[in-house]
Amino acid sequence: MTQQTRTATATPPPTSPQAPPPTPAGPDEFDGRDTDRPGDPRAVGLRVAGVDKTYSTRRGDVHALSDIDLEVGRGEFVSLVGRSGCGKTTLLRVLSGLLAPTAGTVEAGERPAWVAGRRDDAVFAEFGLVFQEANLFPWFTVVDNVALPLKLRGVGRAERRARATELCATVGLTGFEDSYPRELSGGMRQRAAIARALACDPSVLLMDEPFGALDAMTRDRMNLELQHIHAVSGTTVVFVTHSISEAVFLADRVVLLTPRPGRIRSVTPIDLPRPRSVEVEATAEFGELVVGLRRQLDEED
Repeated sequence: MTQQTRTATATPPPTSPQAPPPTPAGPDEFDGRDTDRPGDPRAVGLRVAGVDKTYSTRRGDVHALSDIDLEVGRGEFVSLVGRSGCGKTTLLRVLSGLLAPTAGTVEAGERPAWVAGRRDDAVFAEFGLVFQEANLFPWFTVVDNVALPLKLRGVGRAERRARATELCATVGLTGFEDSYPRELSGGMRQRAAIARALACDPSVLLMDEPFGALDAMTRDRMNLELQHIHAVSGTTVVFVTHSISEAVFLADRVVLLTPRPGRIRSVTPIDLPRPRSVEVEATAEFGELVVGLRRQLDEED
């Protein structure tokens, strides 16, 4: 499998035939349908152009990101990988509106996300965020945690509970709606966090190592579940991970960042058919993709 190295702008792949979304799978099962991702990858979900980020610290300036150019197609799943400290999380925080770029532009659906150094809250209101910790309120039930973004937007109780219950079913938490976070496993808490991020039907879902603290078996199940959720929702996903195998399994493209300052080293298309089962990791094509990315990563040492 050849690697597609970065050019001036990393553009989305050409459009592919679309299939209808699958019916929701159970909490630990994969429905096995031949479902491709929804959405139109020719339409731009996110565009980053010339983005730099420099932090000012007591010890001087830290140049975290340099000249980042990237386009993510609407409905596309893009994974970001690289060494610790290469700027993956910084880039995700710039995309999410939590950090302003020092230079460059960020657009969502052709709309500028930052104007004169100020964020456009209307743009970022369409984004969902999932971090490594689920950060659920312990005194809320699952359904109330999932419904919280809707409550903050003034949605009525009956409507937000119905939406939250629907999302619990989507992420495989049917029957646990009235449980409290302390009564759930780590994987189930992350499912609730993903459901909460989807509550307002975001156009973009940004995920910062959401499964990093889970054991290997739970992480595999969550990767299958996330693949299913992506197929059903059609949301654009940018996913940060330290695991090259996880990045390849989930993504349409894998973006490799160099050590600080983070630059795009390469953009690798992942042409493995969807849906992907865990057995795909044993194939020669999957192995070639992982080895190729790991070799590039080693060359940065």
